[in-house]
Amino acid sequence: MPKFLGGPNEEQKEPLATYRFYLEMDGIVSAQFRECTGLNSTSEVIESRESNKDGKIMIKKVPGNLKWDDLVLKRGFTTDKQLLKWRQLVEKGDMKTGRKNGSIVMYNSEDTESARWSFTNGWPSKLTGPSLNSTSNEVAVEEITITHEGLERTT
Repeated sequence: MPKFLGGPNEEQKEPLATYRFYLEMDGIVSAQFRECTGLNSTSEVIESRESNKDGKIMIKKVPGNLKWDDLVLKRGFTTDKQLLKWRQLVEKGDMKTGRKNGSIVMYNSEDTESARWSFTNGWPSKLTGPSLNSTSNEVAVEEITITHEGLERTT
């Protein structure tokens, strides 16, 4: 039996399928989405030059500031105005109310939570309404961009 990074007794887990996922804010499910990007973090790389005892120049790389990408969520356009009202708080400059803690929650085919990414101090930096084209029968899609100050996978 092969050994995995988690340890000699760690079993390899099956990949998770994305059946659906939700935006949850302050413990309340806000919306269901069909696509989400930005569930990642990046460390800036700081390079410094040092010389060893022989005078040879060595470049060391150390982690700098930690950054998180914005979350971008897409869903079919609905009559629900909850996301629009949240965006309007920011447009009016009410950042105290506009900043929210929340989670992106993924569910499997058995309606069981399979993964959760929690963000801190999120606010909608962009809300894009649907493209309107009467010659097409495609679902109208809206997109929200959530800027935040930290993201952590909690389950």
